[in-house]
Amino acid sequence: MAAKEETAQATARSFNRILSQPKMSSRSRASGEVDDGTKKLRRMILVEGIPSSVDPTLRPRIWKILLRVSDIPAQTFLEYVSRGPCEVREKIRNDTFRQERHQLGFTYVQGMNVLAAPFLYTMPSELEAFFCFSKFIEESCPLYVQPTLEGVHRGLKLLDRCLKIVDPELYTHLRSKNLSAEIYAFPSVLTLCACTPPLHQVLQLWDFLLAFGVHLNVLCVIAQLLLIRDDVMKSTRFEKSPPFKNSLTGIAERMPFSSPMRLLRTFPDLEALPVIGIAVTLVRDLPSELYDELVRHPYEVRSP
Repeated sequence: MAAKEETAQATARSFNRILSQPKMSSRSRASGEVDDGTKKLRRMILVEGIPSSVDPTLRPRIWKILLRVSDIPAQTFLEYVSRGPCEVREKIRNDTFRQERHQLGFTYVQGMNVLAAPFLYTMPSELEAFFCFSKFIEESCPLYVQPTLEGVHRGLKLLDRCLKIVDPELYTHLRSKNLSAEIYAFPSVLTLCACTPPLHQVLQLWDFLLAFGVHLNVLCVIAQLLLIRDDVMKSTRFEKSPPFKNSLTGIAERMPFSSPMRLLRTFPDLEALPVIGIAVTLVRDLPSELYDELVRHPYEVRSP
């Protein structure tokens, strides 16, 4: 235990050395360039992980760098707050969060409260959480927070296509039970896995997603599938229950008894490290054209 603590402290010192370098910033997605300091941060996040238990200030500082959040004007935030409750306040209250209506042209949509939660938990202040969350939905996954949830539905279709390539047997088994990603993976894609506890593992997974791209969440969901693959493959009996309305999709469904859906409705507790390890491996198995489509799906607007 002492050796593990010493390792974590050494890793924290390494992160702090990188963070102390002058003018670190992750450049814009359009430029396609990333500075050396950010590259080092990414590599350390992947190899070492952020030792937030040793230095709780690391994660919020690193997230702000990865999101390119440098200006945090309090007056702007106060102006938004001064507008008072919005017209969708009851829906927001039901979803436990309260301020998304003022997000620079974005209105509140399903799942936004869950996406906001990691920022509220991680950042030292609501002010910092607000601007980090704003930057996140504006640049990292704007199509995930459109009224039609366009990016989410694209991600679900891509999940099916990726699974068909990386594990055709599992894909065929699920399809034989009429199970597509739209049915079993909607919450995990919608919330970038933030719907699966425990929170400290979600934050560790988000370190990875913020460093390398939220598109990788699709592969992280597949990784969670692969971790329970044997159990899913053993679920073969198909009987239909009475119809019920899916609370997330609003679609009337029938849940098969003793089918994979019983396992997939609630994933086991999240384990970030094995999920990340599998996701990184899966990248190499995808054709470059499909991977490029995966990268672009959270933000690229298609021509009509």
